[in-house]
Amino acid sequence: MRYLAIICATVLLAGPASALSLPSWLGGGAHAEAEPEGPPRPVVSVIVQDQGAEARWIPGLVASRDQVALGFQTLGRMIERPVELGTIVTRDQVLAELDTDDLAANTRAASAALDAAEVQQRTAEATLARTTALAERNVASDAQLEQAQQAATAAAAAAEQARSELVQAQDAEGFARMTAPFDGVISAVYEEPGAVVSAGQQVLQLSAQDEKEVVIDLPESALLGLEEEAVFTVWHRNEPQTQVPAVLDRIDPVADSATRTRRLHLRLPPEAGFRLGSLVRARFGSVDDPSLSLPSEALVTVDDESFVWRVRRDGDTAHVEQVAVQAATPFQGRVSITSGLTAGDEIVIRGVKSLTQDQAVGRRLTP
Repeated sequence: MRYLAIICATVLLAGPASALSLPSWLGGGAHAEAEPEGPPRPVVSVIVQDQGAEARWIPGLVASRDQVALGFQTLGRMIERPVELGTIVTRDQVLAELDTDDLAANTRAASAALDAAEVQQRTAEATLARTTALAERNVASDAQLEQAQQAATAAAAAAEQARSELVQAQDAEGFARMTAPFDGVISAVYEEPGAVVSAGQQVLQLSAQDEKEVVIDLPESALLGLEEEAVFTVWHRNEPQTQVPAVLDRIDPVADSATRTRRLHLRLPPEAGFRLGSLVRARFGSVDDPSLSLPSEALVTVDDESFVWRVRRDGDTAHVEQVAVQAATPFQGRVSITSGLTAGDEIVIRGVKSLTQDQAVGRRLTP
């Protein structure tokens, strides 16, 4: 019986050791099988296309680089304005005139006041001469001589004041005629004949025709990274085949209070045939550059350098590569690519910060 009990105990002890062994799917040893890798992840990408001159254009207005608002330098009633909107004028040509009756009366009054002041001055000088002679013979006292000197000095000052007032009156009468300071065209008319205008009030606007520019308005965010003398392309809506290059000349330092946009002035070449006041379209880039643009999220910027991820496909396999590009400032969710890409390139636009060089990718998903 004891021998049989020992045999049973040995069997029982061996059984649990076998039952407590780990299953093969939980084992981490050398016999464990590695989990197979899945297919490469798909990518959301776009195909770069040349969208032509009509892509991402900005409305603009042809204006003169040199223009001035003209007004009279004195108060008066405008009786004549021989020019109209669009009239081409030459230097020193009469543009408008004021009624000179009141101004002429002021001139006559100032002239009469000067005559009276000069008479007073001559009288005071003669009195001073007599008093000086009498003082030398001890006939006039020092007090009388001092009084005569003061009277002569006051009379001279009064004459000088009257002379200045006459000059002012004559100038005011001359200011009643407005003349053109340079050759140009009347680009705006603010007042009609018969209106009473104050000194400095705008009456006309004169624009020179020798230097023309295009003005466009952009938000502050679109100006970040914009280089000096950046090149734009300008064309008219009715003549899209006639494209003219324009160079950034200056940017207004203060934003518009209503729209919060900044005005850009694009310098046109002398041979540009646009008329002043024409509505045109402008886009970033030169005339020969293709109009390539991408969603702004496709662009990655590191240390002032920009790049995108381009997909290279070879049959059923594909991988991504980093491509350096030159891009304009993002505007309205898109960015213009000026160099680095060609039409037909496939560019990743989602998850761009998690990709690595030569990483394998899967099929393409459209956004």
